[in-house]
Amino acid sequence: MRTSVTFKSNHLTLAGMLYLPDDYDGSPRAAVVVGHPAGGVKEQTAGRYAEELSHKGFVALAYDAAYQGESGGEPRGLEDPFQRAEDVRAAVSFLSTRSEVDPQRIGALGICASGAYVPYAAQTDRRIRAVATVSAVDPGAELLAEPAVRDHLLDQAAVFRTLEAREGSAYATNLLPSTQAEADALPAGSMFGQSYGYYRTPIGQHPRSSGWGVARFDLVAQFEPYRNNSWLAPRPLLMIVGSEADTRVFSEDGVARAGDTAELFDITGATHFDLYHRDEYVSQAVDQLADFYGAHLK
Repeated sequence: MRTSVTFKSNHLTLAGMLYLPDDYDGSPRAAVVVGHPAGGVKEQTAGRYAEELSHKGFVALAYDAAYQGESGGEPRGLEDPFQRAEDVRAAVSFLSTRSEVDPQRIGALGICASGAYVPYAAQTDRRIRAVATVSAVDPGAELLAEPAVRDHLLDQAAVFRTLEAREGSAYATNLLPSTQAEADALPAGSMFGQSYGYYRTPIGQHPRSSGWGVARFDLVAQFEPYRNNSWLAPRPLLMIVGSEADTRVFSEDGVARAGDTAELFDITGATHFDLYHRDEYVSQAVDQLADFYGAHLK
């Protein structure tokens, strides 16, 4: 059971898909907000997890971030970490008004970059009672950790800002490999190498998820999503990650900063993108999430 919905985030209209449990009887249920990866849309892995959680008895909301997918906002494809966190809060507000949802039993799930945005939003939004991530990535740490790379991207951001002011339009960046050969040239099993196989092939491709986006590296550079993860306590944090994921370090960092109320859960043999779509790994993640939310959204 799913319904197209809309709601506001900073005066922008966001498009979402609300999933109800198969056995929904009209009574308020525990609910989970599901955030998609950077450059993704609600019809991809976020929608899969939302639907799977609905089969486990939860109301679940997958939505397109502002500037992306079917949601409003210009420039199209903008990836603004601070707006993305506001979208999480707006989604919680929306669920809090729905008759299908118990507003005291709302959790949130972030996948990939939303695995940074969701904990960041939850640090100060106490309405989010349980926080989980799958294949979390800290966008700033991923792209800007090396000083030489950081300097190059910040110089590029400055040039783009000036060009945009002169020409009146934003500059999009190709954030994914364009060909299989480009993907094969990257380290085997790496997130960026595997991104081609998900986003550029029938496995996960979607017409509203092109791989091109407006990346404000000067914004991303100042976004530190896990710095205040200790503020989540006593609320729980679960970070699910593939044991073979090159992005595992981000989940390790997020859990370490959260303290005793946080748990890192490894799915043996899985890479970053395996947790997006491979049935044998997604099913393990969903089972763990259902147990987690079932225990903490009573």
